[in-house]
Amino acid sequence: MLNMDFNQSVSISTHRQGWVASPMPGVWRKLLAREDAEQGHATSIVRYDPGASFSSHEHPKGEEILVLQGVFSDQSGDYAAGTYFRNPEGFSHAPFSCEGCIILVKLHQFQPDDRAHLTVQTNTVSWVWTDSVLQRLDLHQHNDEQVFMLKSQADVELDLSNALKGLELFVIEGELFENQQLFSQGCWIRRPRAVHRYRLGPDTRVWIKVNHLY
Repeated sequence: MLNMDFNQSVSISTHRQGWVASPMPGVWRKLLAREDAEQGHATSIVRYDPGASFSSHEHPKGEEILVLQGVFSDQSGDYAAGTYFRNPEGFSHAPFSCEGCIILVKLHQFQPDDRAHLTVQTNTVSWVWTDSVLQRLDLHQHNDEQVFMLKSQADVELDLSNALKGLELFVIEGELFENQQLFSQGCWIRRPRAVHRYRLGPDTRVWIKVNHLY
């Protein structure tokens, strides 16, 4: 087990982690949270070398992916950097990458009645301005759980006080400040609840998930 106590705060700079080989040649992982070796709850950064592939498989309790670099593919299509998608339980695919890619992957974490199968290309859809320097893109909501992205043009304070059942952030680019602590590109943060002050630096983009741990 790795980082499976959701009452504990976790912060990981993924750029400082080494890649760990997966069971498939050419597919590598950086483990962030894991219930078991190859099953159960898992959050990882995954890299596909050019031409690497996985055999066909399903994901009990769903699969959630954000493509960070390159193009991730399966029999349903090609998903370029910036694509966010959710595959519910029962969906089967054989993923691969012709040119290589890096993805943020969350497995076995859907609520039992969450059957949403969706794909969002976050680089091409319209975002909503919440003020003069901050934009928001809502990705998914089910019961209290919310998934969204924020991007800033200048320094801006964030109000995440509604995250009373868990808070998870991944810095895609730029700088995030928690109180006065800096988290740069590639940092993953998980908190049992929002009790700190958060601020985004200029030209920052973050993926955020709230109220999903309890």
